[in-house]
Amino acid sequence: MHRRTLLHGLAATLVASTGTTHAQVRDFNDAVNKAGRQRMLSQRMGKAWLALVHKPGNDSARAVLDQSMALFDRQLVELKAFAPNAQIQGTYAQLEAAWSAHKLALVGSVPAKSGAETLLAADARVLALAHQGTVQYEAAAGKPVAILVNVAGRQRMLSQRMAKFYLAALLPVQEQVATAEIAKARTEFLAALEQLRTAPQATDRIREELQLAQGQWVFFDAALQRLQPGAQAARQIAEVFTASENLLTSLDRVTGLYAAQTA
Repeated sequence: MHRRTLLHGLAATLVASTGTTHAQVRDFNDAVNKAGRQRMLSQRMGKAWLALVHKPGNDSARAVLDQSMALFDRQLVELKAFAPNAQIQGTYAQLEAAWSAHKLALVGSVPAKSGAETLLAADARVLALAHQGTVQYEAAAGKPVAILVNVAGRQRMLSQRMAKFYLAALLPVQEQVATAEIAKARTEFLAALEQLRTAPQATDRIREELQLAQGQWVFFDAALQRLQPGAQAARQIAEVFTASENLLTSLDRVTGLYAAQTA
């Protein structure tokens, strides 16, 4: 019950931050935030799908997958509509096509180890294009704070990417790649955490949220370091899944606070 409460709380946070009453992008900071959230969702969906491979009856994972797919669809429409130039429009046209293919990998068949390689390849393509769109929106914004919105938003993606590859390694699927990607993401995550903490635009509120994120990271990192590829440890899977969701909640708030700035 506690885990479901946390997941529903995160879903409410993410849905509220997209503005469901008036589904539109408010400004360039909001565009960078939502474009960056698409990166995260590509990895979060992969994490949820792999969790269903490990445990087909995982209600929390199914809820995360369904919510994430709906949010990705909604934000894609918003970002396409807001695109200010042909270059960004082209990126989101490509992303729409890649997303259509990725959906087939996600819902075209029952999650199973045999489909994991296809799933990982599809979400890599979506991630690359979502990142391309985020960088383009950051450049269009032309403000220093947009860089920090991008960096903070990327932290959300890294949290989900590490959890996704943890679950892949446990199957095991692409075991060596997965463990290397976790190590790489961990290094990038810690460096960016320091960048966000020491940025001139970091307010007291942002630093407080980053401190909360740091606390969540400690639990998540401890769970990640118990990785034993090929092991079937239901408790460890649940710990990594929940810790990654909790960390995501904190990081989404940090990104939103940077996005709210106008400097």
